[in-house]
Amino acid sequence: MTQILGLSGSLRKGSFNSGLLRAAAGAMPDGASLDARTLRGVPLYDFDLEAEGVPEAVTELKTALGAADGLLLVTPEYNNGIPGVFKNAIDWMSRPPGGLDLFRGKPVTLIGASPGGFGTILSQAHWLPVLRTLGTRFWSEGRMLVSRAGGLFDEAGNLTDEKTREQLAGFLAGFAEFCAHESR
Repeated sequence: MTQILGLSGSLRKGSFNSGLLRAAAGAMPDGASLDARTLRGVPLYDFDLEAEGVPEAVTELKTALGAADGLLLVTPEYNNGIPGVFKNAIDWMSRPPGGLDLFRGKPVTLIGASPGGFGTILSQAHWLPVLRTLGTRFWSEGRMLVSRAGGLFDEAGNLTDEKTREQLAGFLAGFAEFCAHESR
């Protein structure tokens, strides 16, 4: 069974990106599963805090990443870039123990939803140097940019658009196949 860790980069309760991650969990192909998680409880990175011990929320994410065959980042786009809260969580996860070894060679891909007309194209582009620095194996065979998300999700942030669900399922099938191949 191919295990993928999915992280939503938004803390908002009705987040389109958290809704997209929930939809992804229900759209995984046979032979793959998605461990969907949020960034709740991850504090701002502070070396003094780290010196006291890695926070439990960070340890849990690192453990999940170590057990995963791949990583799905579901990224919002704030001010044309990576949300600070999301980058902060990845920065924490890249610190010892485990740190960069957890990311090195790990298959990773990006998806995202935005109320704007361009999806999360700029945020996804901004992630590329970070993922390169971490030594991940970025899967670029597909692209999933959900634009005009306000009309595709309900008030609770659940994906309601069938066409987007179908596109998501196809994207996930390709990524799961890549993860399975890379983990051999």
